[in-house]
Amino acid sequence: MINRKRLIKLTRRLIQIKSENPPGDEFRIAHFVNNYLKRLGVKTKIYEFKKRRSNVVAHLRGRNKKHSLLITPHLDTVPSGLNWHFHPFSATIRQGRIYGLGATDCKGNLACSLEAINGLVEDRVILNYNLLFAATADEESGSGSGLIPLLNRGILKPDAALVLDCDDFDIIVTQKGLIHLKVKIQGKKAHGAYPEHGINAIDIAIEILRELKSKKFAYDTRNKFLKAPTMNIGTIKGGDKVNVVADWCEFELDFRFLPGMSEKGILKDIRSIIYKHTQKFKIEIEGIQKPYRIEAGHHLVRELSRAMKKLRIKSIIKGSEGATTITFFQNKNIPAVASGFGCTSCAHIADEYVKIDNLYKGARVLEEFLKNYKFN
Repeated sequence: MINRKRLIKLTRRLIQIKSENPPGDEFRIAHFVNNYLKRLGVKTKIYEFKKRRSNVVAHLRGRNKKHSLLITPHLDTVPSGLNWHFHPFSATIRQGRIYGLGATDCKGNLACSLEAINGLVEDRVILNYNLLFAATADEESGSGSGLIPLLNRGILKPDAALVLDCDDFDIIVTQKGLIHLKVKIQGKKAHGAYPEHGINAIDIAIEILRELKSKKFAYDTRNKFLKAPTMNIGTIKGGDKVNVVADWCEFELDFRFLPGMSEKGILKDIRSIIYKHTQKFKIEIEGIQKPYRIEAGHHLVRELSRAMKKLRIKSIIKGSEGATTITFFQNKNIPAVASGFGCTSCAHIADEYVKIDNLYKGARVLEEFLKNYKFN
């Protein structure tokens, strides 16, 4: 049974443990979670693929050992930044909210997971499947030290997965892919009074960006869950001094694209546009994450929706313009959805918060979902 006071105390304690990424150090919070589960008698193990980038994996054995279900929140947060009214690590309670870094993304979801497991153990519930729990590192920087190696090395091999990393009980069945890249343009230096003697790399970059912004990428307009593809110019810098023709410029781009689109095709179009303006350039790929889609009528979606309806909680089946870790499961042919109990538009902001009512309802939903989940 879910204990509201215990859940609030646990959420506050998790917020008070720093796990900002960068710099990237989940050691303390991972060991806190590991010890919490061990006290419940749950079998656990910590995995590190880089020093102090700790992941906690737990296993709750069920009656039917043929099937396993994974629930997975993450341990890290973005840096706290400035302009907080409440201290980011104080976990202050005000008007039914807990304020603090990671309250919504993703320590509230982490607390709900731990409380749900606590409730199952207390009630001596034996599930009809094996329950896997993974609290992972490095989600905020691509999961290269977290979920990806856990899957690639076969440490996690679930039959289905629920990623706990979104807000307001939404059920995410599809999401955009992303491409992060840096473009480096080379020009020719000259005196600023005689720009005709040089080649200004910033001028070239401006023309390239103008054309990229106007480019219409082809996509399936029938997708009812996702908006059109987008491109964001994240950074741009170049040149050495105001009176020198800039012989270098570099900029970073963030592309978000839909299922059915090819990252190779997008990169080919980008290269083609750049090549029209200069042949002296270099593209560095900083990250690619494929888009994801699962049928809205999938068994996993139906079971999660059932749990929410039973507790009279309204949920919306939708798509995500951003990127959760559900995409990494498709490489292993593991069906996955994302859900969570944070607050919309609260992730990555100053004075981040989570509603206590959301936490309590979320832990109850999770407990109900886990108790009654059945594999087809």
